[in-house]
Order: sequence, then structure tokens, then C-alpha cells
Amino acid sequence: MFLKPSMPVVPTLAQDYPEWHKGRTHYSLWYLEIQQPELLHYLQHLRQHFSDILYTPNTRQFHITLFICGFLTAHKQDWDDDFSHQQLQQQIELLNRKKKYSFKLKSGYLNSFESALFIEIDDSEGSLAEIRQQFYACSEEVAPLQYCPHITLGLYKDNINSDAVFERIQNIPQQQFEFQVQQLTFGTYRAQMLQGPLTPYHQFLLGDA
Repeated sequence: MFLKPSMPVVPTLAQDYPEWHKGRTHYSLWYLEIQQPELLHYLQHLRQHFSDILYTPNTRQFHITLFICGFLTAHKQDWDDDFSHQQLQQQIELLNRKKKYSFKLKSGYLNSFESALFIEIDDSEGSLAEIRQQFYACSEEVAPLQYCPHITLGLYKDNINSDAVFERIQNIPQQQFEFQVQQLTFGTYRAQMLQGPLTPYHQFLLGDA
């Protein structure tokens, strides 16, 4: 999961992945939109700084993935990663029943998965974990790895050595930002478009803290 020293990164190949999407189009998730101007500016700066090693084009908005749902369908069908409108409605109803208030998160430092460069997110109050547990009551998550809240800067495009990545991380000035989360967003992206934009489908407003 996390990138280790002295090993190659896992690059993203510019190709379709039919064995994954099986002809389905809309992949869905709950996420947090990043709206603080100072943080957005900082993230853009970092993405530009590492642009020579990150996959392009990348039109996906900066966000924090909260819960990976799967391929959005009218009805649960044949695949384990299908996610029905009925399951979405169950999640929304559960959020409505268990009132959740706005909360704060803090951005951390640069880090890397084997396939992607990212900014760590500090959820010291456990707010994200609490919401995720509510979602689990309605469906399993399509995510075999341990949850690690983060903001992805980009996927690697070339088979470079991790030591070069870590050296660049160590040599760039880094900042941290605290920001308020006031809504949860359910949205989709096109499975056949690598790093394509997120399209909001439903937004759940949190109460005033």
C-alpha cells in the first residue's frame, strides 16, 4: 500500500480496463470536496511541482475519499462491486436519522502509496471513521486495503525508483491547513476516463457545530 524505499513505483498505464468496469460506466463514492482557497492553491502548487512524474491529463478535483461504493446501478446485479440506488437511499436515510454536525480536519504532510502521491489527512476526532461505520450498515465497501484519509495529488506515470520520490518530498517546503467540513458529497466518475472529473450526485449538509 505505502511506498517503500528502494523499490519502483506502480505506474498508471494509459489504457482502458475492461476487466474492471465490465462495460459499466459510473463508479460511485462518498467524498469530501476541498473548498478552502489556501489549501487548494497549495495542492495545485504541489501537483505542478511533481507534474513531470504524475499521470496527465488529470481533471479530477482535489477531494478526500470517504467511502467507495462501486458501480452505480438501478438494481443490484451480478457483480460484487455493483451499488444500487436503494443502497444509496438507505445510506442517506441513516445519515438523516443520526444527526451529524460539521467537523474539522487538518491536512498533513506529503506521502506516497505505491501508485500515487498524496497529502495525509489528520482525523484526530474520528469523524470520518464514525461516518464510515454508518455506511457499512448499508453495504460493504469496495476497498480491500485499510482506510487512510488523504488527498491524492496524482498517479505515477513512469516506472521510477521510490528513493527519487522520497528525496523530492524531503526537499520541498510543506504546509499544513485546518479546514471545516460542512457537507458530504456522493458522486461518480466515468470508469472509461482515467483521472476524469467527479460529478456530484447528492450532497448531504451537516449541522452547525
